[in-house]
Amino acid sequence: MKTSSNRKKVVVIGAGFGGLASAAMLGKHGFEVTVIEKNKQPGGRAMVLKEKGYQFDMGPSWYTMPDVFEEFFAQFGKKVGDYYKLKRLSPSYRIFFGKDDYVDMPVSKKEIYKLFDDLEEDGSEKLKKYLSQAEYQYVTAMKGYIKRDYRTLFDMFDFKMARESAKLHLFENMDKFTKRFFKSERAQKILQYTLVFLGGSPKKTPALYALMSHIDINLGIWYPIGGLGSVVNAIAKLGKQHGVKFKFSTEARSIKIVDGKAAGVETNKGFIEADYIVSNADYAFTENSLLPLKYQSYKKEYWEKKTLAPSAFIAYLGMGRKYPKIKHHSLFFHNDWTEHFDSIFDAPGWPDKPSYYVNKATETDKGFAPKDSDTLFILVPIASGIKDTKSIRDKYLKKIIKDMEDVLGDDISNHIKYKKILSLNDYKSIYNSYKGTALGLSHTLFQTAYFRPHIKSKKVKNLYYAGQFTHPGIGVPTCIISGEIAANLIKDDK
Repeated sequence: MKTSSNRKKVVVIGAGFGGLASAAMLGKHGFEVTVIEKNKQPGGRAMVLKEKGYQFDMGPSWYTMPDVFEEFFAQFGKKVGDYYKLKRLSPSYRIFFGKDDYVDMPVSKKEIYKLFDDLEEDGSEKLKKYLSQAEYQYVTAMKGYIKRDYRTLFDMFDFKMARESAKLHLFENMDKFTKRFFKSERAQKILQYTLVFLGGSPKKTPALYALMSHIDINLGIWYPIGGLGSVVNAIAKLGKQHGVKFKFSTEARSIKIVDGKAAGVETNKGFIEADYIVSNADYAFTENSLLPLKYQSYKKEYWEKKTLAPSAFIAYLGMGRKYPKIKHHSLFFHNDWTEHFDSIFDAPGWPDKPSYYVNKATETDKGFAPKDSDTLFILVPIASGIKDTKSIRDKYLKKIIKDMEDVLGDDISNHIKYKKILSLNDYKSIYNSYKGTALGLSHTLFQTAYFRPHIKSKKVKNLYYAGQFTHPGIGVPTCIISGEIAANLIKDDK
């Protein structure tokens, strides 16, 4: 290995999954890497909250695409099992359609087919065809399109993509695509719910993302013991094993540019010199707050025109008792699905009758709460950029809890021992998030691949980006891939 004096220096801004992945890869490639993080711990939106004997993953809570994690660690000669233990959830999740009206998503294909036969006539045969298409989309995307950089429009619409576009259903939306297979509203919701995690609605998301059903049903829903925080710690440890240094409570103030080239980062604790910079901070924040106007590839007007993915209203509740009706992952879809999406994308406001998600990690991980207690993580997708006050939050939490109590036929409000709420203003202050978005840019057709903000800066040499705003987009596995792409571009540019 090169000595410290002649190794190229990289500063990674932000210790989210994209930044952690790029840092570990660059350390492996022989660079001298320093990660700066404005918060006191790694993880970005995947930080961990510990209070009064309760533990919560603050952001991502679904572990999907296990193949991506295995492939990432394999590049270091490691296995996932060297760092954390995985357990496949069974059932994968529970969906509530009303009081005493729910379905569990089984693990076995035989039981899944039976479920869809119960939902509509010939449901299993329709699902087999749907999953075959979803698997084709996933395999094709992973082989040819996900793990690559898009510099020009021709990189996206090359001959192969033109030939495959009809099979990938790139120009059809998920709402129409799913309805071609299924008439049952419940079947449609089961196959479309994952779009919320992509920051989109069925009517605005390309049918290419039917591949999410392959991820969901074929690859399965898993849980890393210790939560997503254990994955954060694993990748951070991997980085440290390759010489990566971490500086927490260190906030980027500006990026220094010399002769059009990134030269270092000014922080609240002084200047750090760099030959290359990877920003895993929110893309809009980096462009509009860390760079001079002349070096911004995407100015304020650009962001104003984009379709933002939702923000979130999240309540972390430490309960004084157990809730057996709630599974590790529970989805409440008894309210008007379309009305909720409209309140996010078409008429932004706090949804009156929302669909929402509840995580009960204590179903699988007993160490997340005191004995005979549960943790409830309640997430309601809401529009980015709307008004957020303590009064609104308090009223909204009561509203959601009342709705849960009606569906479950159980008491929640009188058993809360710990409570914390996270929403738009927190995303702005903790993560420097543009308009308080929890996820970044939605996955519309013209915000996919080449049409997302680029990994390599168009205005500043040696400045790169990683994270959910750029390609491949929203999600923990895809953020890791973005970090890999950024690191490999730097390695090739060295």
